[in-house]
Amino acid sequence: MADGQRKRILSGVQPSGKLHLGNYFGAIQQHIALQDQGEAFYFIADYHALTTLGDAVRADAELAKDQKRKARTAPDVLRENVRDVALDYLALGLDPKKATFYRQSDVPEVTELAWILSTVTGMGLLERAHSYKDKVSQGISPSVGLFTYPVLMAADILIVRSHEVPVGKDQVQHLEMTRDMAGYFNGTYGEVFPEPRERLGEAAVVPGTDGRKMSKSYGNTIEIFAEGKPLKRSVMGIVTDSTPPEAAKDPEPRTPYQLYKLFATPEEVADLAARYRAGGMGDGTAKQMLLEKIDQSFAPSRERRKQLAADPDYVEDVLRDGARRARAEAVKTMELVREAVGILKQPV
Repeated sequence: MADGQRKRILSGVQPSGKLHLGNYFGAIQQHIALQDQGEAFYFIADYHALTTLGDAVRADAELAKDQKRKARTAPDVLRENVRDVALDYLALGLDPKKATFYRQSDVPEVTELAWILSTVTGMGLLERAHSYKDKVSQGISPSVGLFTYPVLMAADILIVRSHEVPVGKDQVQHLEMTRDMAGYFNGTYGEVFPEPRERLGEAAVVPGTDGRKMSKSYGNTIEIFAEGKPLKRSVMGIVTDSTPPEAAKDPEPRTPYQLYKLFATPEEVADLAARYRAGGMGDGTAKQMLLEKIDQSFAPSRERRKQLAADPDYVEDVLRDGARRARAEAVKTMELVREAVGILKQPV
């Protein structure tokens, strides 16, 4: 990083469905905080979402049956998911004056760079990707797009020549692969790209309603902006054992307690733990306390989101302005890349 240059931070979120508490405590909360600590670029990864769009469409079709409504088409699902992510981030505190917030597909230089990176990247590197193996094992069709996902991710990161990428531990390999690709390019054509580093936050692993890691693929999420009966149904549906309320319990492994700790003050956490250990404290009571905490914590953001949803032009203007700013940096990068590989920019 050159002297006087601000640290450049980049991260993306895939619009694959409603964002949940795992997304918030695992990524969004950190993203919002980092917009004051450097030059932040945050994008909605709609190209990446195409690798699993079929699954999202099928899930919507199942939901449509339950809700007795018409199922949405694939374009509608993707567009609405993108809009939902934009609304969520803006409602939760992303400031478009501080952070550059944009749709991935609005920066076409990303896919151009992805192709060029693919010409210097060996098959062996991609074959070692954990995420590809995991998704295939879950029954996702092994498309070329899914296989080359790490190349597009590297292009996302390198197109603005970012220095840090906040990620969870499960994404560290992708950062390692990005550094490899940057190294392959630099070694072949000369120094163009910095080697971005992962920024591992202290975010806790957020348990889902079944005790496993909260994930849409497990169907165990609590949505950030759920309210009323849907929120109550999710929280009160947290799976617990049959230990009677009067029995003393270790609070640490209990899912309602683990989730409550994410919202409560240290004093409130200590009080709940003491009540569990003393006996007479049932999980049902802890779930009710958790429900109230979630409802109170997100109430201001929930109202902000409703206001934003009523002004779709504002949200679209934010994304377009973010794309304009991101493209300005992407164009600079591609000028360096084209010159390095010997491709002349053609006149329009």
